[in-house]
Amino acid sequence: MSGHSKWSTIKRKKGALDQKRGKSFSVLSKEITIASRLGGGSIDENPRLRLAVKKAKSLNMPNANIDKAIKKGTGEIEGLSIEEVTYEGYGPFGVAFLIEGATDNKNRTVADIRHGFNKFGGSLGQNGSVAWNFNRFGVIQISCSNYEEEKVFDLSVQCDAKDFLIDDDVYRLIFNPNDLYSNVEKIEKNGIEIENSFLAFLPNEYVSLHVEEFSKVNDLIDFLDELEDVQNVFTNLTLKEDS
Repeated sequence: MSGHSKWSTIKRKKGALDQKRGKSFSVLSKEITIASRLGGGSIDENPRLRLAVKKAKSLNMPNANIDKAIKKGTGEIEGLSIEEVTYEGYGPFGVAFLIEGATDNKNRTVADIRHGFNKFGGSLGQNGSVAWNFNRFGVIQISCSNYEEEKVFDLSVQCDAKDFLIDDDVYRLIFNPNDLYSNVEKIEKNGIEIENSFLAFLPNEYVSLHVEEFSKVNDLIDFLDELEDVQNVFTNLTLKEDS
């Protein structure tokens, strides 16, 4: 009996892991398709595509899946039209949410997102309802363990970085969003391996919450992150330092 219970637990855990990996494959397939459509199917000549493929391979996405996603983007094979979408809203305690997605069915996507807001005490807003509090930036992350700070900082200056931060054992270089992928190329040509790079919405003003409130907002974030059409979830949430 105990053995059966143990197997049930393992199956539940494995199912959760498989679901997360499947979500990652779906998200990256859409990103690869969009990157190919916008910048062409050459990995060498398309930095956005190159980074998406690199992330896909790090998660062991099969090469056949990657090639198929690229060909969908370049129009070599037929596929559903993938659109990039953005939604805005407020979560519990007035926390602002800005959500990026990629979808072949906008009606499905907005219905799923609205359900999440309603379920966790928030509300989906109109375009512009929270965007005024966010600015778009390009972010490049480089492992602190691989390179000296001075070398990475000097390179960030050469690339006209807006800001240079160190946290979570990574250097974070902040750029104008239009310069992200060209700077990815510059940094790689200088022999620096990029751990991650992405476009992000960073808030101008934050909402600071206690642990219990913070956890309730995170429930909504987790729900949205699990939706297949959601690529990124940005908020102005921060944890209050209790005295």
